Amino acid sequence: MTDRGAPWVLGVDSGGSGVRFALRRAEPGPPAGTITSKEPVRTGPAGIDAEHLLAQLLPAAQELMLRTGADRIAAVAVGAAGMATLGDALRAELPGALADALGVRGLALAADAVTAYAGALGQRAGAVVAAGTGMIALGTDLATWRRADGWGHLLGDSGGGAWIGRAGLDAALRAYDGRPGGSAALLARLEAAFGAPGELPGLLYPRGDRPAVLASFAPEVAACATADPVAAGILREAAGHIAASAAAVCPPSAGDQPQVALTGGLLKLGEPLLAPLRREFARLLPYARGIEAAGDPLDGSLLIATAIAGGGLRLPHDPRMLWIANGVTDRDRVSAKTDQDS
Repeated sequence: MTDRGAPWVLGVDSGGSGVRFALRRAEPGPPAGTITSKEPVRTGPAGIDAEHLLAQLLPAAQELMLRTGADRIAAVAVGAAGMATLGDALRAELPGALADALGVRGLALAADAVTAYAGALGQRAGAVVAAGTGMIALGTDLATWRRADGWGHLLGDSGGGAWIGRAGLDAALRAYDGRPGGSAALLARLEAAFGAPGELPGLLYPRGDRPAVLASFAPEVAACATADPVAAGILREAAGHIAASAAAVCPPSAGDQPQVALTGGLLKLGEPLLAPLRREFARLLPYARGIEAAGDPLDGSLLIATAIAGGGLRLPHDPRMLWIANGVTDRDRVSAKTDQDS
């Protein structure tokens, strides 16, 4: 297919810090244009707010079309945090709204873990761990999806940034109390970051962004790990949790060696975490091949949209993880009835 004839596709990555939009031709390559909004899409009692997403998506798409000269968008893929459990309004409203406003016929709504997977591995069998403030692992044999963890900082996300930060603060407070398992080094870091240890509960518990506050202490744990055995032990335990989640979702080898990739901001902790991670992956996943992630969740959204536009989507369809609109909207039905009546 030539550049001139390739249709245009739009990728959307909606997360806790905002929304990113990218437009390109339906073929491999960098986006022709991108737009970033720092306003996260609202989530309420009915789930992800479809009107709020559309209020950002439609102007962004129209601006990108003007910049690039695109006449129509053939397919859109939206990756969003919470899509699996909070995406009913998007599934109900987006197909018709995008068809009416932009002429879109192909639409995918995906959990952000799915777009992270597609960005990292493309359409191959394997597993991807997305580790940042939280932690989730997703794997597929291209027939079904398997998920491990991603249950939030109160119920899981074991090994993620909030988990590491909380473990580090626990060790600091143990040292403050004189209990076993404490770390004087982490106590000093706590005092530098938050002030008096006794004031920490009042600072932390009322906050709505507790996971992010906990995760902000994870780099302090990594900074102490070289000289402090307690901090090093926390990172070893985190590595064990992350590798165990990857092993739980990675398909067994059946000829083709499955690939495993790590993504997310937690990797910025560097060797204090990466070294035990390599050891744990070698122990728990000896049959898999670790690779660097090829791209990020926005790249994954573009890949999915491109596959839909070309009829080549191989990733498993799933009503919660990767939902594909059937391409028939109310406007199509009205048009078809009009044609029959005339």
